[in-house]
Amino acid sequence: MQSTTEGQARSTNGPAQLPQTIDTADAMRNPGMELDMDWVLSARANRSAIERRAVTLPGRRSVKKEYQAAWLARAISCIDLTTLAGDDTEGRVRRLCAKARQPVRADLLEAIGLPGLTTGAVCVYHDMVATAHDALQGSGIPVAAVSTGFPAGLTPFPLRVAEIGESVKAGAEEIDIVITRRHVLQGNWQALYDEMKAFRAACGEAHVKAILATGELGTLQNVARASLVCMMAGADFIKTSTGKESVNATLPVSLVMIRAIRDYHQRTGIRVGYKPAGGISKAKDALVYLSLIKEELGDRWLRPDLFRFGASSLLGDIERQLEHHVTGAYSAAWRHAAS
Repeated sequence: MQSTTEGQARSTNGPAQLPQTIDTADAMRNPGMELDMDWVLSARANRSAIERRAVTLPGRRSVKKEYQAAWLARAISCIDLTTLAGDDTEGRVRRLCAKARQPVRADLLEAIGLPGLTTGAVCVYHDMVATAHDALQGSGIPVAAVSTGFPAGLTPFPLRVAEIGESVKAGAEEIDIVITRRHVLQGNWQALYDEMKAFRAACGEAHVKAILATGELGTLQNVARASLVCMMAGADFIKTSTGKESVNATLPVSLVMIRAIRDYHQRTGIRVGYKPAGGISKAKDALVYLSLIKEELGDRWLRPDLFRFGASSLLGDIERQLEHHVTGAYSAAWRHAAS
């Protein structure tokens, strides 16, 4: 996956220390492993303990001034700038891609010392992959396509597999697939594993993000087990939501999924990425998620090859905060439209 190069940010208030830059050359695809049912069924989730931990997160870390600006710049580099609307047009997607190339006003990027900052990817439906791929030529920003009958994932299985192949041929470098929720709800872990393996194979060289649609899985224990099964089947990322469910990314769900990632890495040595999606629209929320990743997984996961936000409106609020940091004044939200 694309990794944004970041130098040391600076501002009118002095140098902003970004988290230590780490070479991402050691990143590798998740090859998966055999389904280990003992490991899957041993996964538990203590809801009360998880919720207590989640409640404390917003107050545990506070960053101010140039340090906040640096962390917000890091958040931008990890955004999958997304449009998944029924009325998407080629013009809208091209404007979104232009925003991905220059996510913040040029003078603000110069002021914080990151003139080359871009978002992590642009995420669209299959029908807009070719348009996005053309608009992003030469930028190094990958196109991500939602696939496999997104968002419900209930189209015939051969069509879901074929859809992946069509998006890859059209230029998608990342595929966000949706799992069949009933496999989780019925505890049919073999079926989920086989499905994910087939999707992973269809992606070829494209990275695959497994969307769990956690708001529809019933329990945190199901979230933990589904996370492990998808990673065992070769998912390069696990993702909370489609953004279309009534409940999308939450801190308790994120904690469960992140700890499954940590467990998988400790046992296999393979790093799997994480993508919270849906409902993250404020800069302060992005900072909470970044601090959670740092505490639970470490600095190595604070890079776009291992962490993404699935968002459309988040970038606008971050840009407002950066403008306030540089100028001392807040601007109206409408001045920071994504497309």
